[in-house]
Amino acid sequence: MTRVAAVDCGTNSIRLLVADVDGAGTHTEVLRRMEVVRLGQGVDATGRLAPEAIERTRVVLAQYAQQARELGAERVRMVATSASRDAANRADFEEMVAATLGQRPDVVPGLEEAELSFRGATASLAAAAAAHGSTPPPAPYLVVDIGGGSTEFVLGDADGVRAARSVDIGCVRLTERHLHGDPPTADEIQRAESDIRAALADVATHVPVGEAATLVGLAGSVTTVAALALGLPEYRADTIHGARIPVGAVRSVTAGLLTATRARRAALPVMHPGRVDVIGGGALVLRVVMDALAIDEVVVSEHDILDGIALALGR
Repeated sequence: MTRVAAVDCGTNSIRLLVADVDGAGTHTEVLRRMEVVRLGQGVDATGRLAPEAIERTRVVLAQYAQQARELGAERVRMVATSASRDAANRADFEEMVAATLGQRPDVVPGLEEAELSFRGATASLAAAAAAHGSTPPPAPYLVVDIGGGSTEFVLGDADGVRAARSVDIGCVRLTERHLHGDPPTADEIQRAESDIRAALADVATHVPVGEAATLVGLAGSVTTVAALALGLPEYRADTIHGARIPVGAVRSVTAGLLTATRARRAALPVMHPGRVDVIGGGALVLRVVMDALAIDEVVVSEHDILDGIALALGR
């Protein structure tokens, strides 16, 4: 066993996973944390990371670094994705991370981000199905990782990734571009949906999405939609991981979120406070993907790029 610490810093949240990884390529969770720091605040409009967003990230990263040390992590890797890739002042962010964590972040290209997400998401699909008393979902898998700044589409199977594409339709980016009303207007929603459909047309030229036998949905937008579809009284990761949510339920939840005021969304018992403002955009991505690709259900995974980073560290 090798104890590792993986940090994933996205557009909306920064997350930590400390895990023990064995030689067979499985991992046992020791600690998992998520904090919403909104690193990508305004980056779509300004092209720069806001100083206050970098400072919010530094505060949480310092906590993560201390916990990784206290838990005896032998290897540490921090991956930074869409927001820091896009920023003109990316060097300011990287210097902050080096000073706080003791090493610079890996600002990975979209393809590597997609490959890490695929590995993390699919490694435990069979075990999750068994826990739910169902048969494992069939390959090939189309893994869709809905982040804050971008969404990754990855097609693959047990042999690995066949094709991947990263497009700029994350929940934060769509909200800042289009979904300004409380609740958003029909016109705002239509413009956001047009962005998503244009991105899907781009994906289809690079990824043979029609070959997929199973859609696997990742990240907080998808897991929150699943929690609402399942009617959970509180967020329960063990119930959500491996759940199969039909497209009709996704449509219903998405419509409810997009017609709710911010106050109503915030009052939902499964809603993380940091997702209140952007969950409508994330749910819309999932709904449009399922409708556009004529997919009947999504298999929800609580495991994603964070788990992929940990598994790669343990090799």
